[in-house]
Amino acid sequence: MTNLLQHVFSRTPARNVLAHDPDAEWSYGGNVYYGRGGAVNGEETPVPGEYLSVAQHVYKRSGPVFALMAVRQMVFTEAVFKYQRLREGRPGDLYGDASLRLLEQPWPGGTTGDLLARMIHHADMAGNGFVARRTDNRDRLRVLRPDWVTIILGSDDDPEMFGDALDAEVIGYAYHPHGRTIEDADIILPEDMAHFAPHPDPEFQFRGMSWVQPCLDDVVSDRAATVHKQKFFQNGATATTYISLDASLDPDKVKRFRAMFEEQHRGVANAYKTVILGGGADAKSLGADLRQLDFKATQGAGETRLAAAAGVPASIVGFSEGMQGSSLNAGNYSSARRRFADGTMRPLWRMAAAALSNIMQPDADVRLWYDDRDIPFLREDRSVVAEIQAKQASTIQTLITAGYEAGSVIDAVVNENFRLLRHTGLFSVQLQAPLTPEQLAAQEAKTAPPETGPDVKPVNGKVKIKIGAQA
Repeated sequence: MTNLLQHVFSRTPARNVLAHDPDAEWSYGGNVYYGRGGAVNGEETPVPGEYLSVAQHVYKRSGPVFALMAVRQMVFTEAVFKYQRLREGRPGDLYGDASLRLLEQPWPGGTTGDLLARMIHHADMAGNGFVARRTDNRDRLRVLRPDWVTIILGSDDDPEMFGDALDAEVIGYAYHPHGRTIEDADIILPEDMAHFAPHPDPEFQFRGMSWVQPCLDDVVSDRAATVHKQKFFQNGATATTYISLDASLDPDKVKRFRAMFEEQHRGVANAYKTVILGGGADAKSLGADLRQLDFKATQGAGETRLAAAAGVPASIVGFSEGMQGSSLNAGNYSSARRRFADGTMRPLWRMAAAALSNIMQPDADVRLWYDDRDIPFLREDRSVVAEIQAKQASTIQTLITAGYEAGSVIDAVVNENFRLLRHTGLFSVQLQAPLTPEQLAAQEAKTAPPETGPDVKPVNGKVKIKIGAQA
């Protein structure tokens, strides 16, 4: 490439400052905010969609988001990687060799599960998971923090278009931890980097987007509802109470009465105490209680929206809306589990295998693939596999009886490709070759009775046994 273009996909000057300065300003939705997404003047503000803010204000502060990410992570880390042969573009057998040890022990003390946990963790919060392969004398893997990685693009045709040029492609990655400048960054070549991005970013084709990004408003609403419940208990576990006093009462006395009332009746410790009023004071409740507000339905709907974005059924993660009615029936729960496995986990495993294959570089007609056969969460699927295998065994028997070679029959059935079948040329049920005249004569000679004895006489060259002959 004649032009080296640098495109910072997750860092701007404001965000760089935000990563180190809690009083820095940042923008969201066209508005400018200060701090890190906390409450300003008693109101919840949006959370910026960058890695550090999502980690601090969503992952660490939102129970529903943490639960969803935990479920995705626990199942995702159960898979292992194998090589898979391809025959005429169709998947074949899974096998392993010594080169897979890099994925089985990516760093000292690390396992495949540790590697997958960090990949899905970064992808969920930042939309991108970066795994670099160290090419020094110690062949190891390193998971890079996504907001410290910059994608470097190259273009010969139109360098001013950045990633939108027709021939734009990734020519490297820059790793600049702790705010180091791009000039001081470590450069990693594309063949040494695995980029895991399950959800593509519509604004930049070379990066991914977190599934949490579209749900930031729902996260803020859920947190506001939680704060609302806290205030409910802090203020006596009742709805807002107002007290009317005589208009002629001195304002200083009103203030002293208010201070005394709040001291005796505000807070969880003072809940349900008897209220004694005098001097014409009249206390009434204003608004609705938690039962009337139906917080369970309000927050439950928000949790379901988050579960839908994460691709996790509510009954799998244990949200309230998934724990009632027919959702927990055996058939419905199995359907939810299968939807989670087939619609979320297996695509994630497939994309993780594709990303890691870039640094594993398997042989031709071989791909890096995942092996989910020993995952306890998918154990119920083994009964379905057993039924399929029983039908395959019946098919194998039928094809062998029809005269096909046994080895080709197994390959054809396992790979679901009948073009791999090879016929023996024999159509007998016993699959025995026809006998030649010489073989037929030898077989008759073996079955013929002895030609000597008082009761045996040759007739026309054949042996004839005389029944009841006398000596």
